[in-house]
Amino acid sequence: MVDKRVGIVNVGSKKMIFREAKATGIVRLSKESLNIVAEGKSIKGDVREASTVAAIQAVKETPRMIPHCHTVPVEGCSVQWEIEPTGLRCTVTVSTHWTTGVEMEALCGVSAGLLCAFDMLKSTEKDSNGQYLDTSIEGIRVLHKKKGEPHN
Repeated sequence: MVDKRVGIVNVGSKKMIFREAKATGIVRLSKESLNIVAEGKSIKGDVREASTVAAIQAVKETPRMIPHCHTVPVEGCSVQWEIEPTGLRCTVTVSTHWTTGVEMEALCGVSAGLLCAFDMLKSTEKDSNGQYLDTSIEGIRVLHKKKGEPHN
């Protein structure tokens, strides 16, 4: 019989080792919005700067959002932005020395960063009738994870 109660997996017996995860995703945007991002001139401020802060906050708050996640001492977090022809890509890398991985932290960081970017650009993502264009957040996924000693 399987215990169906909600719980957290016990990782107390696992070794504390270096762990890293990298995740990515993209918010599809209009050319107008992409130009605003490139120029850093959103009416709400610099999109990449504010969205980086949102991504870092989400990494640190992952266990508060995802019930089964352990509180992990995040040692490093980097957020990178790329303007692509049809959207703005966010890539988050998270690292720690701990008993469990940081994939969820990286995924939460990407998600929050892209949501913040969408929020800051939503006024330019509407047609003349006030309807949203084909703006979407897509392809959020783990690119890779490492377990063991860091590779420099």
